[in-house]
Amino acid sequence: MSMKKSELRSQKPEAGSQGQGVLRSLEFRQSRLTNLKKLRVEVKVLSLALGVSLIAFLALTIAPVAAFQQAQPLLSTADQAFQEMSRITGLPIRAPLKKELVSRAQVEKFMTGKIHEDYTPEEIHDQEAMLKAFGFVSSDFNLEKFLVDFYTEQAAGFYDPAHKIMYIADWPSPEMQALVLAHELTHALQDQNFDLEKFMDAEKQNDDATAARQAVAEGHAMAAMLQKMVEPADLATLPALEPMMSGLASQQMQQYPVFTSAPYFFRFQALFPYSEGMGFMQKGLALGGWKRLNAVFLHPPETTKEFFEPAIYFDLQTLAKISLPRPPALESAPGYKRLSENTLGELGYRALLGQFISDDEAKSAGSRWLADRYILYERSRPAAYAIVARSRWSSPEAALQIFRDYHTILTRKYPELAPDKQSGEDLFVGTAANGGVVLMRRGDQCLWAEGLPKEQIEAMLAWLKSLPD
Repeated sequence: MSMKKSELRSQKPEAGSQGQGVLRSLEFRQSRLTNLKKLRVEVKVLSLALGVSLIAFLALTIAPVAAFQQAQPLLSTADQAFQEMSRITGLPIRAPLKKELVSRAQVEKFMTGKIHEDYTPEEIHDQEAMLKAFGFVSSDFNLEKFLVDFYTEQAAGFYDPAHKIMYIADWPSPEMQALVLAHELTHALQDQNFDLEKFMDAEKQNDDATAARQAVAEGHAMAAMLQKMVEPADLATLPALEPMMSGLASQQMQQYPVFTSAPYFFRFQALFPYSEGMGFMQKGLALGGWKRLNAVFLHPPETTKEFFEPAIYFDLQTLAKISLPRPPALESAPGYKRLSENTLGELGYRALLGQFISDDEAKSAGSRWLADRYILYERSRPAAYAIVARSRWSSPEAALQIFRDYHTILTRKYPELAPDKQSGEDLFVGTAANGGVVLMRRGDQCLWAEGLPKEQIEAMLAWLKSLPD
């Protein structure tokens, strides 16, 4: 992590009674969740290029919001909102705002086309393979169809950085429109000042780092929108809003059937950049205001863990590292094709534990994540995969807990899983219909491989044991 992140630190301002009073005076009403932006798959951004945002827009009955809604045409309102968000964030407007008014049918057509424009069939296939291999979705899950449905369910206007256009939906209420514009036009300012497409594409083969960058963009836009809503109070001086936002978002998403019926992985990861991202930004504001908060785009967090624990970022704490060589046992195995090498991150492990075990275990055990890598292989028979993974945890005890948790996950993925005589307290060797399984705890690490050719089980076990600390 660059030492330039020290620019983000400053003395925390004292919380004034004004901010507390304003927060207590807010009357929260039924809100609507709007647009899906950058749905995460493989803890990687499968996106509309920062276009559509999944966010719980709160309809607050306070004077500043009412004043923000002017009785004028939407295109003119967008120009005014652009100026307002520039004033709040301190990000200068560097080019006139391009904007178009669109119908619901036009938005749905745009989103469907964008998926096919941005992702080849091979890329969609690789993402779908990861989801199936880890057990996030069923073997008959159709990712492309799901993405189209998921993208279009909550669309209510979005900024497209590829074409530098703000698409303004013509159907939301004026109250909702004001909040959509506040959030999405902050993305336009981010784009003009930091080039969002370049920002999001900076990390390769590290989906956790990409997820962190997504949370920077969404959290920043959330904070700007909320600051507009609570003026003249200072968002930095208000109590943490993230717990409230998370609860309201989960509650309000129940009105969207595609989201409600989506696998746990999608629901959990879709909310992360907004709830945790906004909480991270609120802490950053308290440390240095908008000028220093904007600098996060220049030196972004490297992991999602820094959003669950912002002190890691703002206090410049050292991050753990881990590597995973390619295993000879699978590289040379007939019928095995390597698809990807990547990182689940704390976000991914929390999704895994939450889906297979419980939300409490995801928070407790997942919070002890330090680093990980995995390699995914596809086998010649349909929907058959192999995974090799290595992870580091905060202590040997934490690694042992993950060892036990992942053994539970394996038994739920493969009910027929049977151990052999080598298995013990921190080693499991067995077979399932999908192939051989090796799972071990070694110090503060948890390592495993699944979907192995049976004749390669012993070779994989010896190789995992040989990896240097």
